[in-house]
Amino acid sequence: MMTATLEIEGVYTAYDKADVLQGVSLKVEAGRITCLLGSNGSGKTTLVRSILGLTPPRAGRIVFNGADITHLPTHRIISAGIACIPEGRKVFPKLTVEENLRVGAYQERSDKARSERLADILRIFPRLAERRTQLAGTMSGGEQAMVSIGRGLMCAPKLLLIDEPSLGLSPRLVKENFNIIRSINESGITVLLVEQNMHQTLAISHYGFVLSKGRVAASGTPADLAAREDVRNAYFG
Repeated sequence: MMTATLEIEGVYTAYDKADVLQGVSLKVEAGRITCLLGSNGSGKTTLVRSILGLTPPRAGRIVFNGADITHLPTHRIISAGIACIPEGRKVFPKLTVEENLRVGAYQERSDKARSERLADILRIFPRLAERRTQLAGTMSGGEQAMVSIGRGLMCAPKLLLIDEPSLGLSPRLVKENFNIIRSINESGITVLLVEQNMHQTLAISHYGFVLSKGRVAASGTPADLAAREDVRNAYFG
């Protein structure tokens, strides 16, 4: 039996008085890539915000590595071992590549650990090593995506939450980024991949959930989900 790194149990999350998430339950198994698929407005971003404590649920529980994190402040959730690669990359444009990466390890007190992690990231992304002194705001979208992923890895996360990594990228860069996500998972990091891009996402995932109108509409292996005509038609045309 697989061990769950993240368990979301009957979560309701509201803005004002309107529930966006309505009884969402899902599990992210340790060491795997679990994907959350859904169209715009399905509630994916709200679930990300709920996990990170930015919009806490009004009901239900979020459990990470056996500990209830439902109502913890965001900085404590990050300290517990969850890192987020945000939608749209969101680099610090007036900081250099290296400065952006070092921000990701701001909670790490050991200079040695920070330097070792930086060296690891620059090995994973040779392009960033070549441009470590370049301002992040002057880089291409694909390069900024690398900075954003690298910054998330700098805190040595137990769970990497990646929100819409294909957004605004060319098909070639999407494929490159998804290969990087797969290799990150193969290094031992559990991944929750939140996406609209069904085909690329299912190609690298071990298990998936489909969100529709704030509820889990389907779940299963990539083969199960790809074979379901209702999933393909309703959410991905």
